Amino acid sequence: MVVLWTDALIYLLLLSLVGLGLYLRGKAHIKRPLQTISSSKVGMVSLVVLLFFVVIGLLDSIHFVPANSKNNEIISVLDDWATPLREQGEKTYSAPFATTLYSKEMQTLPDGNTQFGYPRLTFGGSHLTDPATQLLPDLLKKTAYGGFQGASLMVFFFVLLFSLFKMQRERLKRSATAKTVWGVMFVIVTLSYVLIYLSGYYHVLGTDKVGEDVFYQAIKSIRTGLVLGTLTTLIMLPMAIIFGILAGFFRGWVDDVIQYIYTTLNSIPSVLLIAAAILSVQVYMAKHEADYTSIIVRADMRLLFLCMILGVTSWTGLCRLLRAETLKLREMEYVQAARALGVKQSMILLRHILPNVMHIVLISVVLDFSSLVLAEAVLSYINIGVDPTTYSWGNMINGARLEMARDPIVWWSLSAAFVFMFALVLAANLFADVVQDAFDPRRAGD
Repeated sequence: MVVLWTDALIYLLLLSLVGLGLYLRGKAHIKRPLQTISSSKVGMVSLVVLLFFVVIGLLDSIHFVPANSKNNEIISVLDDWATPLREQGEKTYSAPFATTLYSKEMQTLPDGNTQFGYPRLTFGGSHLTDPATQLLPDLLKKTAYGGFQGASLMVFFFVLLFSLFKMQRERLKRSATAKTVWGVMFVIVTLSYVLIYLSGYYHVLGTDKVGEDVFYQAIKSIRTGLVLGTLTTLIMLPMAIIFGILAGFFRGWVDDVIQYIYTTLNSIPSVLLIAAAILSVQVYMAKHEADYTSIIVRADMRLLFLCMILGVTSWTGLCRLLRAETLKLREMEYVQAARALGVKQSMILLRHILPNVMHIVLISVVLDFSSLVLAEAVLSYINIGVDPTTYSWGNMINGARLEMARDPIVWWSLSAAFVFMFALVLAANLFADVVQDAFDPRRAGD
């Protein structure tokens, strides 16, 4: 097993979340918000979609060197499962579910004559002898078979869970939210099985300029989006929360120093800082080539430093919001009463200020997560984003710029990146709204 830097941080974040969940388990002030979230259809459906993306990202974060690898290639569990998609490429562009290339080429016929036409794909639809008449029936048959597999699996789990949790059976039957969640899970699993089964015979989202499967690229890009959103937020949050609350609560010279720091940082174009950091990493890796012989290790190091520099440059906005909110909270009656009773300032910060700004933190974190996922596309455009060899929606969109100018237009790379990115960002935003409403202390009495 090979552990990359980003893999280690993802595992550490996962363990921290599990530990936090165990610590907060049974806490009275946590039960009410969790019950509010669990009773929200929008919140639970969004959570299911997010967990689906997270599972794919975790599978792509377990790396190892295959036993039969000749060049010590590092792959993930997801790569191993998607070996046909990874290895069975084409010559160049092909449309979704196509059996021929997207562009005409001069072909040599069996009789020795030449013909200008669309060559057959090496992999996509190669099992068909007459694509003109067999393609549609074959797609319908394989779609039905894949859907049957996915539906059967979900039915099996439904029966298993209902038999194991007999005490909760009636409550699940009466809960409209539970029915909606199970329905969404049924759709996701069934659709996933359909796409997986079809991808064994076709390129379901077509291929790119070098003939690589676009569906494989979109799936692999999920990990990059999650890493950029979560690790950058993990780096940004401590600075924003600590500096923002301290500046608003203590005011005076503490407030002046913190304002000077984030004002100075804001005056420097973030693009320059990101470019300088990325170039420094490239220079360092060039001088230590022996330590970065693997392409995936080099790409991972660049991704890690990108998360670090984005975290350092993106904490100032949330810091300002928290400073303004703390300035208001420090004048509230319950804070003044705590001071009059001689409560330590550290306890006031932890018990009264921090819980009452967490709704701002939660919504800002998810909005920043969404903006970071989207910003990666802009950074990749000017070549200071993730490594060009890294699968990301930004690199897909960047490559699609030239494809959109072709005639006929190549639309599927941009569409695939847009759909996957849209689904992740929308689910995160909807879940954030529910979480914000649930944890907002001003709604505790509603």
